[in-house]
Amino acid sequence: MSTYRFDKLLAPRSIALVGAVGREGSLGRSVLDSLRAAGFPGAIMPVQPDQTTVDGLACVPRVADLPAAPDLVLIAVPPPSVPEVVAQAAAIGAGAAVILTARLGSGPGDPGPVAHGIARAHGLRLLGPDSAGLAVPGARLNASLFAQAPEAGDLALVSQSGTVAAAIVAWGARHGTGFSAVLSLGSVLDIGVADCLDHFAADFRTRAILLCLDRVADARRFMSAARAAARAKPVVVLRAGRHRPDTRAAVTHTGALARPDAVYAAAFRRAGLLAVPDLDAMFSAVETLGRQRPFPGHRLAIVSNGRGIGLLAADRLIERAGTLAAPAEAEGRAPGNPLDLGVDAAGPAFASALTPLLTDRTSDAVLAIHVPTIRSEAGAVAEAVAATVKAARAGQTRKKPVFAVTLGDAEAARETFAQAGIPHFATDSEAIEGFLHLVRYREAQDDLMRTPDSLPRDFSPDTARARSIVAGALRQGAAWLDPVAVNGLLQAYGIPTVPITLAPDTDAAAAAAWPIIAAGGTVALKVVSPDIVHKSDIGGVHLDLTSEADVAEAARSILARARRERPDARVTGFAVQPMVRRGQRRELIAGLAEDAVFGPVVVFGRGGTAVEVIDDRALGLPPLDLTLARDLIARTRVARRLEAYRDVPAADLGAIALTLVKLSQLAADLPQVRELDINPLLADETGVLALDARVRIGRAERGDHGSVHGSAHGRGHPRFAIRPYPAEWIRTLNLKDRTVRVRPVRPEDEGLFLAFFKGLDPEDLRLRFFGPVREFSHAFLVRLTQLDYARAIAFVATEIGPGGGERMLGAVRLHADANHESGEYAIAVGRDARGTGLAFALMRLMIDWARSEGIGRVEGTVLAENRPMLAVCRRLGFTQGRDPDDPGLVKVHLDLATG
Repeated sequence: MSTYRFDKLLAPRSIALVGAVGREGSLGRSVLDSLRAAGFPGAIMPVQPDQTTVDGLACVPRVADLPAAPDLVLIAVPPPSVPEVVAQAAAIGAGAAVILTARLGSGPGDPGPVAHGIARAHGLRLLGPDSAGLAVPGARLNASLFAQAPEAGDLALVSQSGTVAAAIVAWGARHGTGFSAVLSLGSVLDIGVADCLDHFAADFRTRAILLCLDRVADARRFMSAARAAARAKPVVVLRAGRHRPDTRAAVTHTGALARPDAVYAAAFRRAGLLAVPDLDAMFSAVETLGRQRPFPGHRLAIVSNGRGIGLLAADRLIERAGTLAAPAEAEGRAPGNPLDLGVDAAGPAFASALTPLLTDRTSDAVLAIHVPTIRSEAGAVAEAVAATVKAARAGQTRKKPVFAVTLGDAEAARETFAQAGIPHFATDSEAIEGFLHLVRYREAQDDLMRTPDSLPRDFSPDTARARSIVAGALRQGAAWLDPVAVNGLLQAYGIPTVPITLAPDTDAAAAAAWPIIAAGGTVALKVVSPDIVHKSDIGGVHLDLTSEADVAEAARSILARARRERPDARVTGFAVQPMVRRGQRRELIAGLAEDAVFGPVVVFGRGGTAVEVIDDRALGLPPLDLTLARDLIARTRVARRLEAYRDVPAADLGAIALTLVKLSQLAADLPQVRELDINPLLADETGVLALDARVRIGRAERGDHGSVHGSAHGRGHPRFAIRPYPAEWIRTLNLKDRTVRVRPVRPEDEGLFLAFFKGLDPEDLRLRFFGPVREFSHAFLVRLTQLDYARAIAFVATEIGPGGGERMLGAVRLHADANHESGEYAIAVGRDARGTGLAFALMRLMIDWARSEGIGRVEGTVLAENRPMLAVCRRLGFTQGRDPDDPGLVKVHLDLATG
């Protein structure tokens, strides 16, 4: 349901409170006290069978007896009574309910699922159960169990844990940090994290969002909402339970490396969220985001009244991969960073040092650290710093961020900095973390807006061959592909492999080895068994065999040890391969693992038999492009070994990145592939080579990972948390003797769009954008080309130009609302493609996509003078009407249920 009826939840005009309202110390009474203390301006209607009034408020025995339907119902009754209360609230037309009651159960027939079913049937939104309530300070609404009422501000706090939310609210109260809203989700039945992200991303009263969670129930909805929110404003996430015992039974190296905590971290990174490890870091983020907006740049200047404390701050910055600004000049002092003002530096000294730093272009932010002494009082220094910052910012459009630290008890300093809007911290370490929160957020935004490199034109996987290999193995009841099938699968995706021959017994292994030996090579012999995943564990790999006799003896040795150590294992034969000399090649691991929440995950890191001990790995959610693949590589320690050193040339980073992209595409094409492990993947300056690989398969059934796709709209990979590129929507059109290819837009199409827009004349641009357009920035083009296919689609029409490259003829896009009920379209067609029927074809394809996604209504705005576009809309059945606010515009819409 997403944001449906959130107005009733967060801006209610009337509230009904159900459950022991009149009894002191009860749950209901506690919430009533909070409501009245906050001064809620609307009607409060207690519901309690044994009383007629509560504190002067008229009371009714049942929800059904209320004189009018309340916007919000607060439920604090015993678990068995909750479904009946929800049923009565739904029947009289209430908009939302908060279930404060805990332990409603999750099985069939338990109060929780029963209440949810009733509410869903009537469109009643539910927060909870086991919720600590909600608060919207700006609306004087505090329907919570928090010990301290939150102050008004512009941070939205959404927490699955009520106690964590209460702790952050209490911290905010002590430090003068306010909130636009606070929601305790509890044990989610209906309203979850994704719904809240959708709402607060569009809420103009909210400048940043704070998330506290321990689990994600619907990965696809979460990732879609998180990616959209993170592009709009900072989103900070704290996850509890990161180090719970891993109960998975991983059988491959990649599966073992893809631990749940690492997958969550990869998901947060991919979405552009700023993850923090603990409450201290969250408090630092709250202090920073509550007073300072994100800013460009990453260079920090430090000024302090002591060399030691300044150096400690600089050390912390560098340890956390921050950037210390170049030394700055100071009046009467040698340049330095950190800049030491001396132990007795008072307010005037700080003011004179800060004045040039605030306009200096060698730094992007300033950290002022003060340690109070008998000659340097904290309050006076704080006032001097605040006044200097205020004076420097007067009349400036770009205000350089300032962070402040006062060590020791300095209540006066804290109040002064709070009033000045300057983030203030108790220690230098906290201040560095606060500064880096904003730097990392800006870097994440830059990463999200990078245009990926185009894939090589010759990368065209043989998906038919790959599907045939997997389907054949599944028909035989196999859970693992045999080595020949693994080689065939990798070759279908252009991943180089070592030739392999399967031998069913000892004699056949010796015979298969002869051609390799005769050619002057040596042989690698490996056991083949669906039950032995790690062959080296039982001595199942013998290398550098130089004769048929050696091969036969090695085969007998492998069989004997397998029978001794794994008597239950089925040994189906041996894999015979030519030896590959590693030389200066680096041993890597690359593969696919499956997470119970987020589905397929791409794994990369340092390979070898000790891969799990070394634990040098990075994870990424598919689909990947080359930019994301390079980022994945860069996040490992082994990435440094891929560079050139001494007489060793640099490995082909492009080939490694392309291999990861190929694995990502394989995962998208073949949902039946559950785990894939290439270990080692050898890499040097000539490229990559898969030396050994394992592939686990299983039948792909929609619904086998409901947490990933249970509520997803439309099609797509059944287990991907992020909708992959919708290749099934590629079309070829024949329009008046012209062959036009129409396909969904890709992120790397930025250059294609830029060339198209530059080729349009000013009148075309005016009709498309309703005004003159002088330039097309990177940020603007990114919004057009980098789409979340779960929420939007854009089709681009191209033809092959004289030089053999694509030439854009036009494009249409549709962006669905958060509830996936309606979508707004936009279209542009080049002058040389008009009169061909392209606009009609693009619009019809967009409408077909909307229908497939379950979108009920397509809307748009057209200039009244754009008669050709209005004619296309009439042909397609759109209803048209003048915009009441602007007679020069026409509003058009098509109801797909009837259109």
